[in-house]
Amino acid sequence: MDIVREDTPSGGRYVIAIDDTEAELTFSRASPRLIIIDHTVVPDALRGRGLGQALALRAVEDAREGGWKIIPLCTFFKAQLERHSEWADVIST
Repeated sequence: MDIVREDTPSGGRYVIAIDDTEAELTFSRASPRLIIIDHTVVPDALRGRGLGQALALRAVEDAREGGWKIIPLCTFFKAQLERHSEWADVIST
């Protein structure tokens, strides 16, 4: 599964494109070491493939690698946190 991270000065998104349809997780940058995950969208045509989970995991992995923290505002991402206590190291409290 190919996940692309698109960065802008104020934030960005993680995207998986399949058959001209995109699943995405968006974030804004609160500071150089802090991002806010604010939205995850998986269209109906792509549901049931674990794409949302893959996008969330990629954000966590990038946070670990980049040394930044995540503020989770997205309800989907918050639900994933409840299932993955091992992600707590990158969550800003």
